[in-house]
Amino acid sequence: MQKKVLITATVQSHIVSFHKPLADMLHEHGYEVHVAARDNLSEKKGMVLDFADKVFDVPFARSPLKFGNIKAYRILKDIIEGTDYEIIHCNTPVGGVLTRLAARAARKKGTKVIYTAHGFHFYKGAPLKNWILYYPVEKFLSKNTDILITICDEDFRLAINKRFRTKICRIHSVGCNLERFRAGSSEEAYSLRKTKGFNEDDIIALCVGELNNNKNQVTLLKALPQIVAQVPNFRLLLAGNGSNYDMLSKIISQSNMENHAQLLGYRSDILDYYLLCDMVVSASRREGLPMNIIEAMACAKPVVASRNRGHNELVDNCVTGFLVSAYKAEEFAEAIINLSINPDLRQQMGLAGREKAHMYSLQVVKSELKDIYSGRL
Repeated sequence: MQKKVLITATVQSHIVSFHKPLADMLHEHGYEVHVAARDNLSEKKGMVLDFADKVFDVPFARSPLKFGNIKAYRILKDIIEGTDYEIIHCNTPVGGVLTRLAARAARKKGTKVIYTAHGFHFYKGAPLKNWILYYPVEKFLSKNTDILITICDEDFRLAINKRFRTKICRIHSVGCNLERFRAGSSEEAYSLRKTKGFNEDDIIALCVGELNNNKNQVTLLKALPQIVAQVPNFRLLLAGNGSNYDMLSKIISQSNMENHAQLLGYRSDILDYYLLCDMVVSASRREGLPMNIIEAMACAKPVVASRNRGHNELVDNCVTGFLVSAYKAEEFAEAIINLSINPDLRQQMGLAGREKAHMYSLQVVKSELKDIYSGRL
């Protein structure tokens, strides 16, 4: 009988975005891969979950306090008890909590449970409520976890220092495809700009992420007038959907920045925008280890990012980009202007970022996952 692994997360788009390397590694070792998550792929143009052998639509709610999670728990428990899984690998806060609870009986029969923390909600500088709500849950559930995988160094050290009752490992993100995300030529960038409707001499900054309070695109828009005053050909592109779309659109209109800021929506062609832009920016308040920054570095783009545990680990300040305060628009403006008027600095920082991106490659992460799974493969 073929050995089986179940991968769970709150939504299927998370699985598509982050766990194909894991599924590929498991397939290479003869495993059948099942996925259990809420089907939200109709909201994500171009996303297809085509690497799983079986997919279960489980109606996880994003908030842990939603009543609907009781139904999701029962469905997931039936899935787990109806199949002899050798390994269950769970992800995301809600998916991770409900999976570990639902897998308790299976674990007693020998199923191994792995949890990947893509960024604890409790961290240095996090609001007190996060520590009150999330820390006790994760500490308690660590005893129902055979292996805890962290993707950033701060979370790894926190889990060790807080003595989580499980084996604790660390991997370098979920793996970036360095063949796809690559440094392009200036000719390719100019061609893409023409196709997308931008000018050859525009200075373009790209921000990729859901339009929400945590991603904090508001700070970037506040910095925009100061940037444009010194760099009139500057363009800020915000790629992503989210609850703050209308609010951000209103800010752009009220500040008369329609010619300098553009909401792109969700993009299935995001690689084109990495290749045509001059830099990537992010003002996130909290990050685990953001793939958008790794992808930007892989494309040899300098980064201007807010200080948080994920950005601090990825961006070497004044080497691969600049780290500034998430809440100070003037700091963003100063760093962005510096890069805008210094093409040699952009190239130098971009190449340094490309070099650093190699440690977060698919090959490295698949090797790390193989080592973690060793003994079960």
